[in-house]
Amino acid sequence: MPDTRALISRLGEMDTCMVSDAFDALGLPGAVSGIRPMWPCGRVAGRVATVRLAPASAIPASQGPPVHLGARAIATAEQGDVIVVDNRAGLETGGAGWGGLLSLAAKLKEVAGVVVFGVCRDVDDVASVGMPYFSQVATPRTARRRVVEVATNEPLDVDGVHIEMGDLVLADSSGVVFVAIGQAETVLARFLRGAWTEGLAGIHPIVEFPEGRILRPLLGATRT
Repeated sequence: MPDTRALISRLGEMDTCMVSDAFDALGLPGAVSGIRPMWPCGRVAGRVATVRLAPASAIPASQGPPVHLGARAIATAEQGDVIVVDNRAGLETGGAGWGGLLSLAAKLKEVAGVVVFGVCRDVDDVASVGMPYFSQVATPRTARRRVVEVATNEPLDVDGVHIEMGDLVLADSSGVVFVAIGQAETVLARFLRGAWTEGLAGIHPIVEFPEGRILRPLLGATRT
């Protein structure tokens, strides 16, 4: 089994453009365009937890009251997870798929960040609790009577990318990439060997840390 924490740590040292280049070199999907940080929150990497929303009008009243969207994902999340919300329904209904109260609860659970496909809200509140927050569109409109949760931690398919609970995600100012957990070591190895013109250029020859340093004197050597 791969060491997920180690993979997340390595992924977090990259940016989405580097990983997208590795995907291209391997012929794999994984990069999604149009997602941006809602506030200057920096980069986030983590393990995926998923939430899928649908228009409220699509759910029969006979099913009873809907669950509070996002609550089950927060309850089952582990430290360092990134909650990925499919709220493309909000592009149709105008309802937000995530907000400030959910972010506060997620922060207390030590969730690392939130990515929303579609519509989110409460950007200032989310920034105030320090939750990394990425989405396509912000709105002041509530989810109530507009969108409801229909699935938690089930697979999502967004822009040709298949996303499952336990996959890895990296989000930054350029967008978001998803790495299937079974492909993570291959993708990261491809980057280290050289994806297009990047490759080993992303590795520092000297890394300082409190207990000492790592030296890589042969990093720039060639085979000639």
